[in-house]
Amino acid sequence: MRRYFCLAAVLMLAVTSLRAQSGYVPAGAAVAAIPGTDDSDSILTITKRVSEVNVLFIATDRHGKFVRNLNQNDFSILDDHKPPESILSFTRETDLPLELGLLIDTSGSVHSRFDFEQTAAVSFLEQTIRPNFDKAFVMGFSARSQLMQDFTDNVSLLSAGVHRLEDGGGTALYDAIYKACRDKLIKDRGERPVRHAIIIVSDGEDNQSEVSQAQAVEMAQRAEVIIYAISTDDSGLILRGDKVLQQLADATGGRAFFPFNTKDITHSFAAIEDELRSQYVISYRPAEFDADGRYRSIEIIAQRKDLQVRARKGYYAPRR
Repeated sequence: MRRYFCLAAVLMLAVTSLRAQSGYVPAGAAVAAIPGTDDSDSILTITKRVSEVNVLFIATDRHGKFVRNLNQNDFSILDDHKPPESILSFTRETDLPLELGLLIDTSGSVHSRFDFEQTAAVSFLEQTIRPNFDKAFVMGFSARSQLMQDFTDNVSLLSAGVHRLEDGGGTALYDAIYKACRDKLIKDRGERPVRHAIIIVSDGEDNQSEVSQAQAVEMAQRAEVIIYAISTDDSGLILRGDKVLQQLADATGGRAFFPFNTKDITHSFAAIEDELRSQYVISYRPAEFDADGRYRSIEIIAQRKDLQVRARKGYYAPRR
């Protein structure tokens, strides 16, 4: 009898390990059942584990407006350049729970607009976070990142965290993204998708990070995080930092905003809030899948020429 309990324990440990992998969400869990109590009639029954990939994406028309009445036939999907083995579900998600990280650049380069950015960020949190449903955390970063308020649905606490930020110092943007995704947003997945996003308020000029841009993007992809970026650069020029912010957003299915003045920052936050409530979710089983830990690309292709799709570029398969 002991050997059955040991095997059951190993199986349950394997399930826990697989659930921790960011690319997959269980559609059916492996179950070890021991119906009998006597060694002679105890039978170990194993139900095959089935996993799925969940992808949140946004569809807009040629004018950038959300299109909210589409169905599965309006899209095709490629996983690792191949059609999926099967599509499990396609839903329009307008009310998913949000888990957000607000990352605010406090380096000396953002000094001229820092106070207004704090006010706009607080307004965004007040309009976006719903008690007992959504939650967010606040992190400031310059040469180092600092968690000012951990995950909470209490907007007053989040607001206080934003107002405790003080500007000055260098910029370690990639380190902040990496840390936020690794420490706060990689976790066990539940049965229903949760929208994970990071909103970055920064000029994008990194000069002190220990990790690279590629490493920061990889960690965001592993955590299935969408990155939104609001540029604090008010020079009117397209600088290197703007390109960085755009690249971060593109790699994760997010969006970068480049406001020309302080009022446009408020509009940028409002656009992010609208977008977070206007996404589709497609769930599928990949074809020719091998749990080898490698990166697998995702392409969602609109069948209509007037549609544009934004989604994360891929995911990392679980490793045996």
